[in-house]
Amino acid sequence: MAGETPKPFGIALDAADHLAHPDAFTPIDVQSLAHPEDDGHPPRILLLYGSLRKRSFSRLVALEAARLLTAHGAECRLFDPSGLPLPDDEDPSHPKVQELRDLSAWAEGMVWVSPERHGAMTGIMKAQIDWIPLSLGAVRPTQGKTLALMQVEGGSQSFNAVNQMRILGRWMRMITIPNQSSIAKAFTEFGDDDRIKPSPYYDRIVDVCEELMKFTWMTRRRSDYLVDRYSERVETGQQLIDRVKLKKI
Repeated sequence: MAGETPKPFGIALDAADHLAHPDAFTPIDVQSLAHPEDDGHPPRILLLYGSLRKRSFSRLVALEAARLLTAHGAECRLFDPSGLPLPDDEDPSHPKVQELRDLSAWAEGMVWVSPERHGAMTGIMKAQIDWIPLSLGAVRPTQGKTLALMQVEGGSQSFNAVNQMRILGRWMRMITIPNQSSIAKAFTEFGDDDRIKPSPYYDRIVDVCEELMKFTWMTRRRSDYLVDRYSERVETGQQLIDRVKLKKI
């Protein structure tokens, strides 16, 4: 699979060391959530971040989330947006576009982390989302998959970016979890080791990751039924392809 895979993270080594109360970091009760026919493979989570800066705080937050999700048993992939062309500026066969689309098809859930710039998500974040199509042929690569949202700010706390991304998640027919994270003055929240300092902001990231894992276990074998709709049951795959092509004209 294409994409940068975060190095293996251990709960005792990398995740729990930042928790004020590590005993409260409890395993997910998979038995009470998973579909009876779930094969039990690790939930596959794709993490996207919205900055190309050398010290990107959205990337650092994504890595913190990857540590926590891995500690909860997920398999995580981190997409590097460097080199991704602007939407429609290249053919979808571009290697970075194909990498992103392959990872989107692979994933059962996603985490989107964006800085807030001019009161909105960054163009880098939006470009990644825009390259993920609503439909590939008769297959919808994001429909029914789980989504968690986070943002970082250089100034005071706001929720503009996560609110915008929540609209996009709904438009892409994703199961967007209720919890979300917004980190104010992010440059003050990370140490020289690029790890986030213990704080209520970090606790919220822990909450979001735990909730994402619960929703992913609960819905991944049920999502086809949850998003099944009358309007699509009367539309063939070819009709769907033709209709989506018409909208691109």
